[in-house]
Amino acid sequence: MRVLLADSNHAVLHETLIKAGFDCDLFWDKPANELVELLPAYEALVIRSKFKLDAPLLEKCTRLKCIGRVGAGMENIDQAFAKSKGIVCLSVPEGNRDAVGEHAIGMLLMLLNNLKKADEEVRNGKWIRSENRGTEIMGKTVGIIGYGNTGKALASKLSGFGCKILAYDKYLKGYSDQFAQESSLERLYEECDIVSLHLPLTAETKYFANQEFFRAFKKNIYFINTARGSCLNTAELIPFLDSGKVKGACLDVLEFESLSFENNTAMESEVFRYLIQSTKVVLSPHIAGWTHESNYKMSRFLAEKMIAELKR
Repeated sequence: MRVLLADSNHAVLHETLIKAGFDCDLFWDKPANELVELLPAYEALVIRSKFKLDAPLLEKCTRLKCIGRVGAGMENIDQAFAKSKGIVCLSVPEGNRDAVGEHAIGMLLMLLNNLKKADEEVRNGKWIRSENRGTEIMGKTVGIIGYGNTGKALASKLSGFGCKILAYDKYLKGYSDQFAQESSLERLYEECDIVSLHLPLTAETKYFANQEFFRAFKKNIYFINTARGSCLNTAELIPFLDSGKVKGACLDVLEFESLSFENNTAMESEVFRYLIQSTKVVLSPHIAGWTHESNYKMSRFLAEKMIAELKR
């Protein structure tokens, strides 16, 4: 079987596939339009987010048996149509869950302890202590929205901070564990000091965090998004940052990202300018799930899943 690798990944991915007897074409230097033309000749595809696998494209891929997504999100693949054509879609959320959990905590600690501001001041010869006093996670209530791989990983890592953790997941039941209590969204609105999104991007979750969402919280909150940029309506976040209802935001993902996540398409927009100028916002370029370790784990796990499926 022939496998087209559309994006660069850790070498363990293609090396493992080749050892298992697959022919692998490492075409990650080719542009998306060329890859789309080549794809119908292959039985399997490995992709991150280079192009969208919609129904018209999948209709042409009569030989395709398996799509492997190096990552967790599957919003660029029409999974329902793929399933109707007998194409199996695989992802590896277990490969980067620990990376996302650690990154979310790192951003939160940076925000709560004024580390960016304090670091810049010290480098500029300013020794300002009282104004940079931090806020502890201990004793706070943290709400996790979406209790899948990354939500659970964040809860387990936060459990050592002495905080109460509530988790809401619309599609799960009986998921309380040693780290988090199963809760309604209404309870999160009532009790939370810190809220973190861990949702896939779907038609249902687009702009999940909007003005109604932020207005519903009883307390002033800190907000974290390491999921997908379009789960947040960024423009509707800004008034709540201004008013103090949202005391700070940690955003690893932005709704302005390109399809491949490699570029920010709104560098000059008024909303983006607000974010980069605000001392209440910590930003990173969609790297929460992309550590050196997760790069290896996602590639190895995906290769193993694809081999099991294609040799079935």
